[in-house]
Amino acid sequence: MNSLEQLKQHTTVVADTGDFQSIEKYKPRDATTNPSLILKAALDPKYKSLLNDAVQYAKSAKGDLNAKLRFGIKKLFVNFGIEILKIIPGRVSTEVDARLSFRIYDTISYAKGLIRLYRKEGISPERILIKIAATWEGIKAAEILEKEGIRTNLTLLFSQEQAIACADAHVTLISPFVGRILDWYKKERGTDHIPATEDPGVLSVKKIYNYYKHFHYPTEIMGASFRNKEEILELAGCDLLTISPALLEELENSQIEVTPKLTKEEAEKQNIEKVQLDEMEFRWLMNEDRMATEKLSEGIRIFSNDIRTLEKYFKEQF
Repeated sequence: MNSLEQLKQHTTVVADTGDFQSIEKYKPRDATTNPSLILKAALDPKYKSLLNDAVQYAKSAKGDLNAKLRFGIKKLFVNFGIEILKIIPGRVSTEVDARLSFRIYDTISYAKGLIRLYRKEGISPERILIKIAATWEGIKAAEILEKEGIRTNLTLLFSQEQAIACADAHVTLISPFVGRILDWYKKERGTDHIPATEDPGVLSVKKIYNYYKHFHYPTEIMGASFRNKEEILELAGCDLLTISPALLEELENSQIEVTPKLTKEEAEKQNIEKVQLDEMEFRWLMNEDRMATEKLSEGIRIFSNDIRTLEKYFKEQF
């Protein structure tokens, strides 16, 4: 078996793309999208029909221009999600507007709007994960949504405190960003290479995995944002790993032996202290973690800018 086939024996593989052809090729169980991936796919001519449908939906929506744009972006995200769900057997993650990352009830409203659009197309909420940035407000919004039966995926996660707060909020899944952590430390240390065994992003996910499994949290861990296949292989055994088409191809063409690096049995043996977090402690620990604070803010800005780019396209069509 190639490395990808071996990896699938230990970990659920998820496609990190909005490109349907890639999803069909690698046959993942789940798929994830975000504004950057949707923007890239939406501007591809082969997906123009999905974009045009969202534009027409926005034009017919009630309200002022800003309201129409919000409806249009939601419809675009859902259009891609629907097409992806035709290919995969599992779940698709669809993201809330990143500009709502510090607004609890606006996030909840947006999430429910996405679920309503999916329901209109006959898609069950069980097949949808609502992606929300792992700010304190995002985590609180997710906690409320989970109680109402809407499953969530907390993204832009860079720290242990974010992971613990998510687990305490009983979210369905978290997406710790491995590669973006690596990017920060490479720049900070002035180096071009850090081995996968010493990769701070990899070590962060391992620490979260051990904490979750030691205390038997049901929240799933999905490593994300990989820069190389070595990071991925070092996290074999993690609940899920969401991987770009380019790295899926590398794994498919590799014959490296894959062995589980993370196991529940080993996590349960470790001596780990339970952490209690309230809002003040969460904010203080985030403030003390320069990497997590900077990468969370950067991620929100990037996703927000990509949504604005999509909105600009919609305006031009209007």
